[in-house]
Amino acid sequence: MTAGWVITVLFVAGSVFPCPGQSIAEAENSVSAVVPAPREAVSVATGSALLEPPYEIGPNDMLHISVWKEPDLTATVPVRADGMISIPLLNDVQASGLTPMQLSALLTQKLKQYVASPRVTVVVTQTNSHRIYIVGEVVRSGPIPLLHEMTALQALAAAGLTQFANTKKIYILRTDNGKTQKIPFNYKRVIRGEDMAQNIALKPEDTIVVP
Repeated sequence: MTAGWVITVLFVAGSVFPCPGQSIAEAENSVSAVVPAPREAVSVATGSALLEPPYEIGPNDMLHISVWKEPDLTATVPVRADGMISIPLLNDVQASGLTPMQLSALLTQKLKQYVASPRVTVVVTQTNSHRIYIVGEVVRSGPIPLLHEMTALQALAAAGLTQFANTKKIYILRTDNGKTQKIPFNYKRVIRGEDMAQNIALKPEDTIVVP
């Protein structure tokens, strides 16, 4: 332990202070050459940065709002269909469309006129706004949570197909701007690695129909 500590101290000292005959600029260059710059986590398969987007709050989610040392302001509240939540002192506050961190910052700012140095924590306890539906010849029908970048094949794997499922006639119903489209999904072709374009990433409120 002592030897290790001495080596560390000598390394740091040598990195900060120039050696005899060495300028400060040269010393700084030697430090940057020895200490690597921080790097992002990178996917080995794709070479892209592994940055998952933060969760965006939506209607029907359940939130636990905690204000440090303020039990009267701490509560678990639902996000209404209009995207608002009701908070003591603040009444209605827009929550839908914000991340938990953004909502925490918003509530902190609004509470400053009532509470000295408020510290607000927002936790999503139920992610009811991010879900899809699976109906038909599946083992587990109904709503299921929509995970990040969940595909149609992954959703069907979670639901399980019955022996009567027509795997060539599966389709996805998606509504955008009031218009519903029917997206075909040939299960057998996809699991064989064919026509992988059909294995789309699902969106909230998509419905997978298994005839």
